Amino acid sequence: MAKATTVNGVSEYMGKTVKVGNKVIGHGLPCFVIAEIGINHNGCVKTAKKLIDIAVSSGCDAVKFQKRTVDFVYTSEELAMPRPNPFGETNGALKRGLELKFEDYEEINEYCMKKGIMWFASCWDKNSVDFIEYFNPPCYKIASATLTNDDLLRHTVSKGKPILLSTGMSTMQEIDHALKVINSENVILYHCTSTYPTDPQESNLLAIQTFINKYDYPIGYSGHERGLTPTILSVALGACSIERHITLDRTMWGSDHAASLEPTGLFRLTRDVRAIPVLFGDGQKVVYNSEKPIIKKLRQVYSEASLQV
Repeated sequence: MAKATTVNGVSEYMGKTVKVGNKVIGHGLPCFVIAEIGINHNGCVKTAKKLIDIAVSSGCDAVKFQKRTVDFVYTSEELAMPRPNPFGETNGALKRGLELKFEDYEEINEYCMKKGIMWFASCWDKNSVDFIEYFNPPCYKIASATLTNDDLLRHTVSKGKPILLSTGMSTMQEIDHALKVINSENVILYHCTSTYPTDPQESNLLAIQTFINKYDYPIGYSGHERGLTPTILSVALGACSIERHITLDRTMWGSDHAASLEPTGLFRLTRDVRAIPVLFGDGQKVVYNSEKPIIKKLRQVYSEASLQV
């Protein structure tokens, strides 16, 4: 369980930290900001690079992709379902069209190193974990949909990398079971609601404090809402890492764009999240030097007698 302590008058949560690449993540440390590209590249490396540029210019710490072995994750019946899309007429054409190839990831890996930003992926099957492992990612993300896949959890943790675990559509019992299967101290646990976009009434941000009080892991927030407010509030409530989908344009074709942040939104989010520790201050009520000229100009002084009733 994370324990609260007071430093300079401010209540802070002290618990385990997890190192991801060159960043240390934990309560009281700078928020680790993940820009999820996911499948919003729409199968295009050029678009992926533009999204990486947006994440870098906004001050994000990492970008994240999604990786699936299509013929393993989906049944043949699911893939054969009619679904008109830019890549063809079936669901299979869509799923395959959204998957980047090995040479695409080679290009992305080189580009991220050039830009100085970490990248990793949510892997939906064991083959995808092995695929991404070739690039020596700093960590792995477990998507909410795969939290209950024990075999995938064990295979992912076997790579020896930190695990970022999203908890959308999961009960506390399922979360506890997943953590038992993972059996690692190098875990960051993310509160999440798996609807796109998330209804404000289902954001349930106080679950972040529930996690902080129950688990001795860094706690984060993975948001799918419209706007910025829930994510900013999540950091104020103690989330030490946040993740948001990003897009070039929310009106683009695709299932995740509507719940994503456009460039201006991502910039504002990162700016405001970085400001939270400064805005909190140290909790001591003082008169600042900047206020003293205002005292001389505006302060009204009452006699002691005038204050008596």
